[in-house]
Amino acid sequence: MSLVQKSPEVFLAEGPIAAVGQAEINTLKAAVKASPKRRARINAHPDGDDSLHEMIIAIDASSYIRPHKHPGKSEAFHIVEGEVDIVVFNDDGEIERVVELGPPGGTRPFYYRMSNAFFHTLIIRSDLLIVHEITNGPFRPGASVFADFAPEDSDTAKAAAYQADLVRRVAALQDAAA
Repeated sequence: MSLVQKSPEVFLAEGPIAAVGQAEINTLKAAVKASPKRRARINAHPDGDDSLHEMIIAIDASSYIRPHKHPGKSEAFHIVEGEVDIVVFNDDGEIERVVELGPPGGTRPFYYRMSNAFFHTLIIRSDLLIVHEITNGPFRPGASVFADFAPEDSDTAKAAAYQADLVRRVAALQDAAA
């Protein structure tokens, strides 16, 4: 399979059949290291207008993903490598649920689907996370809603402080549940 690099973070799988193996995962791992946002993906769908979007995404543990939601869309993850906590919030920023995911064969579930639009973010629990993400298209820039309760990713100091506090809050919830 041939990959076309569309940006520092985005590759497109060319052709009507996409197959991802270790060579493509290695390409993503190298791209993550060079990416300013510390993440990269392979789009298996041909373009943003496709009705089904499938991506293989690599995300470094240091990457901040501002809490957001996708009105009118579903989202599913299948873990390929690594561990993640998906933090789901109410509209006021209170944690509603933490979905702990890991690779197949481990103690954590390896798949989740969110069928409603909830604010959510990721806490990467391994050095690197690789997921197969599926969502419905089409992609429309600006359609995602970002949470007012969390800083923009361009404010790196506030984003780092928010992420550190969120990790602490999630750990307290997990300790209380144990």
